[in-house]
Amino acid sequence: MGPVASLIWVIGFAAEVYILVRAFLRRDFLRYLSINLFVGALFLRDISVFLVLRRYGLASVQYTYVYYYTDALLTVLMYLAIMHLYSQVFREMHLGKYIRGVTAALLMGTALFSYAVVQSNAGDLTGRFVVELSQDLYFVGLVLTYLLWAAVYKLRETRARLVQLVLALGIYFSATAALYAFRNMFGSMHEVALYLSQLAGSLLPLAWAYTFTKVPEEARLVPARLVEESGTNR
Repeated sequence: MGPVASLIWVIGFAAEVYILVRAFLRRDFLRYLSINLFVGALFLRDISVFLVLRRYGLASVQYTYVYYYTDALLTVLMYLAIMHLYSQVFREMHLGKYIRGVTAALLMGTALFSYAVVQSNAGDLTGRFVVELSQDLYFVGLVLTYLLWAAVYKLRETRARLVQLVLALGIYFSATAALYAFRNMFGSMHEVALYLSQLAGSLLPLAWAYTFTKVPEEARLVPARLVEESGTNR
């Protein structure tokens, strides 16, 4: 990696370490268990990708294996984080058991889909299908996140930290979807794609690190309707 991509990677990696250390020090790890598990897996993935990249290079088969397969596994963990946020949004409606059921069905469906893809491409495990698998998983995550954001808007959610966490997910999945589109359209621009990949990968841990640091658990947003009424009363 060049100096710019390396700097972006270091910043994102530092944000991951910060989130995990802060969660342990504040004894807050279990409260956001699925999110912290995802960040921990992201931390391990970044170390693995960095070591493979240094030893074998960007164009190697080893790098393709490590990057895309760990990316697919991370997306499955991301589903757990999304479902955790769903359960938080619908907490007051007592829909926890339904959310857990949807989570189990989603993970089972993802596992079956992944198994079917691997079986049908057993002779080409390093081919184009690994990119398509990861892209499909991200698309599902993007749809789930947008549906979650619609629920946040519809239910007039006011918990600032929760809203920020969901918003960060939306930005992350949107950036990743745009990156896959860029790769499909400009396949020869490997260096630019690498910079954009590092930038997209750093967005989520940076946004979450900011949220956990600057947005208190008890913070609430003021609905626009109340702001308008306050201005009218004045």
